[in-house]
Amino acid sequence: MPERGQSPAGAILRRVATATFALAVTVVVVYLGRDGYRDVNGDGISWLDAVYYATVSLSTTGYGDITPASDSARLINILVVTPLRLLFLIVLVGTTLELLTERSRQAFKVQRWRLRVRNHVVVVGYGTKGGAAVDTLLGDGADPSAIVVVDNNPERLRLAGARGLVTVNGNGTRSEVLRTAGVPRAASIVVATSRDDTAVLVTLTARELAPSSTIVAAVRETENVHLVRQSGADSVVVSEETAGRLLGMATTTPNVVNVIEDLLTPDVGFSISERPVEQSEIGGSPRHLSDIVLGVVRGGELHRVDSPRVDALEPGDRLLYVKKVTPAEDS
Repeated sequence: MPERGQSPAGAILRRVATATFALAVTVVVVYLGRDGYRDVNGDGISWLDAVYYATVSLSTTGYGDITPASDSARLINILVVTPLRLLFLIVLVGTTLELLTERSRQAFKVQRWRLRVRNHVVVVGYGTKGGAAVDTLLGDGADPSAIVVVDNNPERLRLAGARGLVTVNGNGTRSEVLRTAGVPRAASIVVATSRDDTAVLVTLTARELAPSSTIVAAVRETENVHLVRQSGADSVVVSEETAGRLLGMATTTPNVVNVIEDLLTPDVGFSISERPVEQSEIGGSPRHLSDIVLGVVRGGELHRVDSPRVDALEPGDRLLYVKKVTPAEDS
């Protein structure tokens, strides 16, 4: 979960410094008033004896071999050593209680979040592909708190958390990790792992936990597409092949590649978007609309704009169209 505050190392150093200060003050007070203390050895109170007495006194061990004998030494113990002893104990016990409280608070926070979260997006793998997928989601106006990143790389999780995303540290092939990410109630799951065999396992596990969620996976090799589809992916993107096609097109038609990149970038220029058909558009042809329509989704099935099945738009249709990103949306 996103968290801000003092680092654990800083908190520990602050407590150690406080305990050391209490111990040092006690040693100085005891040594300065050493004439009022009695040692069973009868050889007086040395610096080592003062450190020994301060240590066993602040830790409430109290062996009794060194004791305050005079009235002034006992008064100093009441007014100075006892408050320092309480401070020392508060630091030690407080650190333990804070650790237990923090663990309980985090466990309660995660449990409450898991019960509340619905229809979010889970991104498994926050490398180049996963980061680009998150960029697109945020560019389309998604709420960062509704995006959960699953990865086992601390640096990647730190970067994701800095953007306000919910992060889960763990292996995406394990069902308990995906349950922690709320996969059973997720609207969409993006599988962006670096290995195709891992993508197959993540997809298989995610489909078992979320039978009705949309799963989109990326693979490097075309020959693995059918494996990921059989594992339950609704859509599979071949990253290596797609990059190769763009490279090939760039050698002969670089302007086409520029337009494709523009369409794939949601926050500048043009982008491909989806919207429901408006009441005034029902019965008309998608080719005659003011928007540049690329396809029509009807009953969950995508039809090209020139398909005779979508010559007349019907209620419930959704249009895939080219949207111009305005300066207001860009901000």
